[in-house]
Amino acid sequence: MTARTTWANWAGNQRAEAALLRPRDTDEVASAVKAAAASGTRVKVIGSGHSFTGIGVPVDAQLRLDHLAEPVSLDPETGLATVQAGLPLHRLNRWLEANGRAMTNLGDIEVQTISGATSTGTHGTGASYGGIATQIHAMELVLADGSVVTCSESERPELFAAARVGLGALGIVTQLTLKTVPAFALRAEEKPMPMPEVLARFDELTSVNDHFELYWFPHTQGALTKHNNRIPLEAADQPLSRFRGWLDDEFLSNTVFGLAQSLELRAPRLVRPVNRFSTKALSARVYTATSYRVFTSPRSVRFCEMEYAVPRETVVDVLRELDRAIEASGMRIGFPVEVRVAAPDDITLSTASGRESAYVAVHLDPRLDHEPYFRLVERIMDGVQGRPHWGKLHYLDAPVLRSRYPRFDEFVALRDALDPEGRFSNAYLDRVLGPVPA
Repeated sequence: MTARTTWANWAGNQRAEAALLRPRDTDEVASAVKAAAASGTRVKVIGSGHSFTGIGVPVDAQLRLDHLAEPVSLDPETGLATVQAGLPLHRLNRWLEANGRAMTNLGDIEVQTISGATSTGTHGTGASYGGIATQIHAMELVLADGSVVTCSESERPELFAAARVGLGALGIVTQLTLKTVPAFALRAEEKPMPMPEVLARFDELTSVNDHFELYWFPHTQGALTKHNNRIPLEAADQPLSRFRGWLDDEFLSNTVFGLAQSLELRAPRLVRPVNRFSTKALSARVYTATSYRVFTSPRSVRFCEMEYAVPRETVVDVLRELDRAIEASGMRIGFPVEVRVAAPDDITLSTASGRESAYVAVHLDPRLDHEPYFRLVERIMDGVQGRPHWGKLHYLDAPVLRSRYPRFDEFVALRDALDPEGRFSNAYLDRVLGPVPA
């Protein structure tokens, strides 16, 4: 019998004890699933554990893909890159760079596995760019009966439409083929701006920049804004000095934010002045670099996170209401609120499915009780039909989510057909999708 081991996610807010399985190839994944079917047990796949929800929490057995974590092939003519599902984004980015290719858009960290990032709907920012899952060309999955299938727009298109953001509910992804683009650079302009100006110019800022995002510091009228625009790789002639990179990305973005979190815990009265300091300490800078080095940055300060996708046209009102609600609550929030935008897509349960979206993310020290703050935020998001990020904390269940997603029942029907015994289910999936019918 396989020994049980204790597992915890990155934030430390999800923990479980389960048998640990580490298959070396797709055949061993299929064998593990067949064994689970024979014994009537459940198996959950996990990547880097960077989700804050219980989406990857195992019940009986946890299947880790750290042995299925290699590039497979790259077609230089089409740019199609096939990789194993457990490949971390940081290794994927560097492999693509070495071959003159790149992902067209990324989120702001690169520690997740490619299958974990896509299965939970991880996205970046850019009004003309979709989430990472929109870059999938084809997928290989192991289904609940142990069979291995592939899907794409032309092969099993109904499965492909859903499995790109599959929540781990439809099968275990073992391999993906990605649509890559020629390597490119970004010109990054980062600068503080008054929050009233950002809100007044939000549509302009998100339309004239390829990739725009902002960090608003609660209890202040200040924001840090990032304006990233695509340039040819050979035009990347303004690198960031090593010291400036350390000062802004490590010291200010991690050490100072870590201090703000500690103050939330130990001296809430100091949160407001520290937030004011942060808006001034993060000075303006302009630099150019290979795309993934601008898109992503290190995160050494641990936190719990909630993120909602809202209709893009509502986000300015949402942020104004959030400001009023935080001040009225008497809470002291040290971590900035992150705001991004994304293009609509056609993926069944993508948070951007069928609508232009803006994303509002809030964070809190994992040692604090996050529920009062997150429930306050969620009440505002409910008023605009917000859709929660599948890997980030929220309190919604299947009846509410059904009203937010026009194709919700389509996804659930596919899940019930592919996994009628709930082989890949757990408490989180039972809550957000409804339990598999007995």
